[in-house]
Amino acid sequence: MSEVPNELHFTAEHEWVAGTEDPNIYRIGITDFAQSALGDIVYIQLPKKGLQVSTGVICGEIESTKSVSEIYSPLTGEVVRVNESLEAAPERINSDSYGAGWIAEIKITGPLPELMSAEKYRQITA
Repeated sequence: MSEVPNELHFTAEHEWVAGTEDPNIYRIGITDFAQSALGDIVYIQLPKKGLQVSTGVICGEIESTKSVSEIYSPLTGEVVRVNESLEAAPERINSDSYGAGWIAEIKITGPLPELMSAEKYRQITA
């Protein structure tokens, strides 16, 4: 069974969202379920810092030994930080998808979209 931390929120596209110290900035990544389904991750195209993103719109991609998958922005706002360490070591997503494998931080513009709780996400991935 995949790990699903209670403090995070989730999308149907298997991205997670976590608050940061700044109430307008949120960290995003892909879930343990998603990384497991992808298999060994070999490349990531990170969103560009300064990119304006919209909820549900593609902002990057992940390539694994099995397939290429899009990363959909779970939020609307501006990418203010990316996890550049993933460029040299994308496999960190496989080993620590909720920690060292985070993808980007987004400064939201407007209200948060409706996201799933950990409990709801567990139900759809069970």
